[in-house]
Amino acid sequence: MQLRYSFRLYPDTGQQEALARAFGCARVVFNDAVRAREEARSAKQPFPRAAELSRRLITEAKQTAERSWLGEVSAVVLQQSLRDAETAYRNFFASLKGDRKGPKIGRPRFKSRKDARQSIRFTANARWSITGKARLNLPKIGAVKVTWSRTLPTTPSSVTVIKDAAGRYFASFVIDTDPAADAARMPDTDRTIGIDLGLTHFAVLSDGTKIDSPRFLRRAEKKLKKTQRELSRKQKGSKNRAKARLKVARAHATVADARREFHHQLSTRLISENQGIAVEDLPVAELARTRLAKSVHDAGWASFISMLEYKAQRYGRTLVKIDRFTPTSQTCSTCGAKGGPKPLSVRTWTCPACGTVHDRDHNAALNVKTAAGLAVSACRAPVRPGEIPARREETGSHGLPAQARAT
Repeated sequence: MQLRYSFRLYPDTGQQEALARAFGCARVVFNDAVRAREEARSAKQPFPRAAELSRRLITEAKQTAERSWLGEVSAVVLQQSLRDAETAYRNFFASLKGDRKGPKIGRPRFKSRKDARQSIRFTANARWSITGKARLNLPKIGAVKVTWSRTLPTTPSSVTVIKDAAGRYFASFVIDTDPAADAARMPDTDRTIGIDLGLTHFAVLSDGTKIDSPRFLRRAEKKLKKTQRELSRKQKGSKNRAKARLKVARAHATVADARREFHHQLSTRLISENQGIAVEDLPVAELARTRLAKSVHDAGWASFISMLEYKAQRYGRTLVKIDRFTPTSQTCSTCGAKGGPKPLSVRTWTCPACGTVHDRDHNAALNVKTAAGLAVSACRAPVRPGEIPARREETGSHGLPAQARAT
């Protein structure tokens, strides 16, 4: 599988100017490609092909006085910008036809030079390299200083240079990993675990372990309010406003980096210690529209689950996501009786059938593990709920959307 390894870059003043030129040229070529496509659509003509756009917007444009400065950057950067426009239109049409999963996406829009995030991509054809002094040598930019936080396992196939909203530069390498070597790095284990994600505790495991929620955003709210208040008082278009905007972006970047590091450490530990992991497919987008929106975004459940997914695939582990409508908080993990819905304020409850006193989150984690088929009986046989035929009144759609049909 392909992974990205990101490292911090520290370009000098001249290299920052060269990168700014490359960002600008890539943006202009992208916008020219979008404009050519839109003009063809308005004239009811077929879309120009990628080869025609490359000849017209890059090769021939360099010969004109208006676009002669395109020759100051690597041609690979401009070609990759055209590829990005092609991919954007391909995804747009696939979304219109319903072939692309996820929410509908709009048609490609023009990029602005005021965008907070800028990026360019170099493939192997650009002949970039890592020098003997551990610097990243980029064509028409120079040897940029890199902070190597880890070793690249294999030779990268491409590198993307990114400037984020906080003014930081990163090099993102695409790496093809070896599945056999990755699986050998993980210790042998037959443990399985169920995870119940929440807000009071970030995660409660089926073995009783409770992991507190760091609440990085909540802890940084005082500083964020101060920096945003200072930004609102600056005059628009002034240099002081640009400096204040950078302070706000850096404060938010600190929160995002801390949350991402927490997710990486926890997901790596769970993948390393367990062969099978079960989680609940939470409706994060819907929960983010409730009064708990800030806490849901602060927890970052979707990011954490996505890390578990790709790490399980990389290291040969099993990740099972159970349906969000499974009543994990209502069902007794001991006898299987349903106790009914409960408000969030109820943290412990007693099963009306067997009298077992349950911790709400621990009981849910046990039910998540059982529903995923990772639990074992006394004779070590796997326990997976069998298929339950739909009742007569449940069969068919009855005019309901596909997501609401009974299975």
